[in-house]
Amino acid sequence: MKHSLFSEFDPISSKQWKQKIQFELKGEDYNDALIWNSTENIKVKPFYNQDDLQENLPVNPNANGFKICQNIFVFDLEKSIERALESIERGADSIIFTIEDETMDVAKLLEKLPLETCEIYFNLNFISVNYISKIETIAKSRNAKIYYNLDPIGQLAKEGNWFKTEEKDNFETINLLSKQVSNSSIISINSSLYQNAGANRIQELAYSLAHANEYLNRITTFNQPIVFKISVGTNYFFEIAKLRAYRILFNCIAKEYHPNLECHLVVTPTKRNKTIYDYNINMLRTTTECMSAIIGGANAIANLPYDALYHKDNEFGDRIARNQLLILKNESYFDKVKNPADGTYYIESLTHQLAEKALVLFKDIEANGGFLKQLNEGIIKRKIQESADKEQELFDSGKEVLLGTNKYPNKDDKMKHDLELFPFVKVNPRKTLITPIIEKRLAEKIEQDRLGKE
Repeated sequence: MKHSLFSEFDPISSKQWKQKIQFELKGEDYNDALIWNSTENIKVKPFYNQDDLQENLPVNPNANGFKICQNIFVFDLEKSIERALESIERGADSIIFTIEDETMDVAKLLEKLPLETCEIYFNLNFISVNYISKIETIAKSRNAKIYYNLDPIGQLAKEGNWFKTEEKDNFETINLLSKQVSNSSIISINSSLYQNAGANRIQELAYSLAHANEYLNRITTFNQPIVFKISVGTNYFFEIAKLRAYRILFNCIAKEYHPNLECHLVVTPTKRNKTIYDYNINMLRTTTECMSAIIGGANAIANLPYDALYHKDNEFGDRIARNQLLILKNESYFDKVKNPADGTYYIESLTHQLAEKALVLFKDIEANGGFLKQLNEGIIKRKIQESADKEQELFDSGKEVLLGTNKYPNKDDKMKHDLELFPFVKVNPRKTLITPIIEKRLAEKIEQDRLGKE
């Protein structure tokens, strides 16, 4: 027998709540005082109840908890192996290796790793059938779970050029690999690029969906899930809803091609709101962002170290970032409940609205030639830039706040002599097929001005 915890209380409608609130406002207008409009043109109310719940959306993350990922850029082979082993020993469940070219000895890189229990993701800055075949042989022999994260469209969007391949084009290479690789995930979608460049959540969802649809139209064989590499910001509930909307929208289009095809969400905190001044606040930002990622149903999370903008990879920054996730997992028990956002009136409402608005934009993109066409014509970049400019204006005016940067800055904080990395947009003149989409942080201009005065 089911028992309601609140059966002794009379139900209260939205109208009754609103009347009570209006009385307490003492003549002030309800809409003006309490309803605010998001950058996605979603009107956020002061309360939500069952009247706002249209239906429980079938999110179904299919994630047994979440994996803690460690990012490793492979430059020095021996040091990278040592760092990977140390990360696994200290709590990482999976490793993300970034490899620049084919000269890196991948067999030696993987030799000592516990591949049977530790999932491996690759960010390859190239596409090579031979190289991936070599990895796949290792994966099969050791029963390893591998994600290759090949994304030539993302390469075009970010760098302005396709990958160089022996085959006629990048899609021919991907199709060739998809037939050879049966146990590993091939394709990924770099959604982080759009978010870090300033796209709003509707654009991020729609562009990622249209991006994925290009592969679904061109790749004949999918044996494993498509990976979405997603960045999350600090708008806690909106980001939870965004991740839920990703799964809903992907399932909506994927069933038209491959009914059993799933998506795999690898999430990391955004760089867009991170700062070099008062950098410890970055830890507060990444903690809430990781919480959003977990509740939103991320399969894996790679936290961003608090000093990632201005320090080279270092053991302390990595350990702090990893420990944030370990605390959320082992002390806060965030991995014990599957899909905890189910049925929450506010999050369900946001998920509905984000998914509906993104689907409208996706359909518009498809009706006007598809994502690649609009990418080549510069439409995608222009739309993202328009959204980025609006957000930048809010930040510059103080309406969007980054503590320690445009609100309550510590004027005694000096960073000029602590910069190991260049933390601003890099200018790299080169010949490209299209103008690339450029990632840029909100605080860059303020920080450059401050550095110039130190």
